Amino acid sequence: NDLSRHTYILRRTMLSLLALTSAWAPAPSGAMPILLSAHMSCGTAALSTGKAGLASEQCDKLSMGMRAEESVPIVHRRRSSVSQMMADAKTPPKIIICGAPASGKGTQCELLKEEYGLVHLSTGDMLRAAVKAETEVGMAAKGYMERGELVPDEVIIGIVKDRLAESDCKENGWLLDGFPRTEEQAKALAAAGIEPTKVLYLQVPDEMLIERVVGRRLDPETGKIYHLKFAPPESDEVAARLTQRSDDTEEKARVRLQAFHKHMSAVESCYIGIISYVDGTKPKTEVFAELQKSLE
Repeated sequence: NDLSRHTYILRRTMLSLLALTSAWAPAPSGAMPILLSAHMSCGTAALSTGKAGLASEQCDKLSMGMRAEESVPIVHRRRSSVSQMMADAKTPPKIIICGAPASGKGTQCELLKEEYGLVHLSTGDMLRAAVKAETEVGMAAKGYMERGELVPDEVIIGIVKDRLAESDCKENGWLLDGFPRTEEQAKALAAAGIEPTKVLYLQVPDEMLIERVVGRRLDPETGKIYHLKFAPPESDEVAARLTQRSDDTEEKARVRLQAFHKHMSAVESCYIGIISYVDGTKPKTEVFAELQKSLE
């Protein structure tokens, strides 16, 4: 009859669950716990029927934890904790953003930092911080900088590796701005165990990049950067004191672009499968929206 069938199914289910849990090996240290929930619909009569039936007091005890109207809400109550566990287990973003000089990397990095709470890092800032902190790699870099020499890749990689190992980068994720610039640097990062989850490439035609560079002006009093066409000064007083940096000429801009293009295709080949290309000619809000889509 139906009661006997229900009793048999219930007994087999309980035995299967017991066998399954007893066969599990102890969880390794640091493993994320997983909640299993079994939902079975069964009346008290089925629990106490036949040779497999339970005593009345056992039925009462068991039914307290197995009634359908109580077990379903348990699942709902656990949903938030499961979501939290998934969030906790998720690897923080590790992003490299690349693009030619004046492609808008700095602007987009600030937006990404604000939106996702990432740690924004540039090699220049990391070099200066390491020298100031007098770390081992920082002191190695200081010698080259004082002699006016380029800091070797192995020293820069050491500084980057040390910085990315700090707790804020591990917990919040990081955004590496404009590095690596060569295939050798990309391979050195990989050899050091530094592998991004995403690479974003802002693409802008050279002529537009040159226009952006040549039109830039610096306010020596505030340090604010303006552009004669795209972000003009707010008053004649400010406009009168603006200066052009020595590097912001067309000749020097073309030299930097030539160096960028010489190495960039090889860098791209190191990140096939995780690199996304974004049109950097659009307004900054539209560029940011495209970057967000690439990160989804």
